[in-house]
Amino acid sequence: MIDDPSLLPGKLLRRPGPPQTAPAFRGVQIDDPRLAEVLSPDAPLLVLYEGSLHAEGPVWVPAANRLFWSDVPNRRLLELHPDGQVTAALDDTYFMNGNALDVEGRLVHCEHGRRCISRSNDNGEVEPIVTHYQGRRLNSPNDVTVAADGTIWFTDPTFGLLMPNQGSLAEPELDHRSVYRFDPRTGDLRRMADFEEPNGLAFSPDGRTLYVSDTAISLAEVPGDLSGTTHEILAFDVAGDGTLSNRRFFYHTDHGYPDGFTVDRRGWVWTSAADGIHVIAADRTALGYIPTGSVCSNCTFGGPDMSRLFIAATDTLLAIDLRLPAA
Repeated sequence: MIDDPSLLPGKLLRRPGPPQTAPAFRGVQIDDPRLAEVLSPDAPLLVLYEGSLHAEGPVWVPAANRLFWSDVPNRRLLELHPDGQVTAALDDTYFMNGNALDVEGRLVHCEHGRRCISRSNDNGEVEPIVTHYQGRRLNSPNDVTVAADGTIWFTDPTFGLLMPNQGSLAEPELDHRSVYRFDPRTGDLRRMADFEEPNGLAFSPDGRTLYVSDTAISLAEVPGDLSGTTHEILAFDVAGDGTLSNRRFFYHTDHGYPDGFTVDRRGWVWTSAADGIHVIAADRTALGYIPTGSVCSNCTFGGPDMSRLFIAATDTLLAIDLRLPAA
């Protein structure tokens, strides 16, 4: 342990200043006129930060007017300030990945290293709040979202147990990879559905549909022949008590796989892929896509009027501004 604070690394990772414009961006591809009403084909793609190893889990915090996101292998939670500077909000995390905001405005995190769902408290501590299911350790929680009733939903694939740059090698204690629903008021943890390797998840605006991506094909990135075939987003109906039904195919990407995604107030799904962000209407119509030139892992809406799409894309944080608010 370093006792002298002067020897500790600084927090500043980008100095204040305006964003750069992505030089090779060729514009938004519009495949349906509905998208053109929301997003200009000539909107510039902005580069807000460069230097991450695997950017993930962006979440907008309105009370702070700031964006937080993870750099998983660098074990940092990053923070974008209104003036453009980027700092390390948390250093030496336990391989944080997905992040969300609970109903009380606190950050909730997925941790590969501690294999848990954790929460940032007012005292600055990051407290594990879900660690086991029926007495067995979770696999490696990957993405998280909070329902309108305050319950915390998360995916629990095995990626962090197989990729040493995203966690540490370990044998899973569970024989399934699932989506869970945790009620922080009662401590009740429910296993809602099983998948090959669940990844991203998000609710429709009315909370009646849950979308979950299953991306076992991404195991091809792990040494050895482990890869599956799934690279799709599935949809479920959500009952009043959270029960899921009517499991059905929603969308798959031709390039890479749909990692993390977000849903806007129109019910459109904005999903990451190897070639950019794809926009799909609730009726499964492909509306268009934003080519990024690098693999995207996740995205979210934010900004003072919720009209900016933030994109976590491998080593960069990107953004594009919509004509109309998205959330």
